[in-house]
Amino acid sequence: MRLDILCVGSIKEEFYRQAVGEYSKRLSRYVKLGIYEVKDEKTTENASEKEIRMVLKAEAARMEKYLVPNAYLIALAIEGTSFTSEAFSQKLCDLETGGKSHLQFMIGGSLGIDEGLKKKADLALSFSKMTLPHQLMRVVLLEQIYRAYKIKNHEPYHK
Repeated sequence: MRLDILCVGSIKEEFYRQAVGEYSKRLSRYVKLGIYEVKDEKTTENASEKEIRMVLKAEAARMEKYLVPNAYLIALAIEGTSFTSEAFSQKLCDLETGGKSHLQFMIGGSLGIDEGLKKKADLALSFSKMTLPHQLMRVVLLEQIYRAYKIKNHEPYHK
């Protein structure tokens, strides 16, 4: 299984980088993982709707360069579908047994993901109705993917 995480922005804090590194290492026994970062656009504090749309479009254009035509695309979005860890694991299993060998997850920047790019996704996935920093979201996503593979393989993992 090939799994890509497409992210807007880079991780600056060392503790987040360490967590991403740890979960990437743990996942390496289950999947071939790629993490691709695209530059985030600077946004003024009181940006207009037009400016926000322009920022989102610019970030989306950068992310689209990494999209693979036959990959199953998952956009992380607050309005998306929520899963339990077990159901998320089952979803990944179903995709794999259904012939999907390449999954791509998209994590937007501080303003989210452009609506046009979100519409290209096969699934909108939500981890919470709360807003989370995109750096933390990368760690949460990797941890939940790791947990999903532990569940899939009937391996023990803390609850």
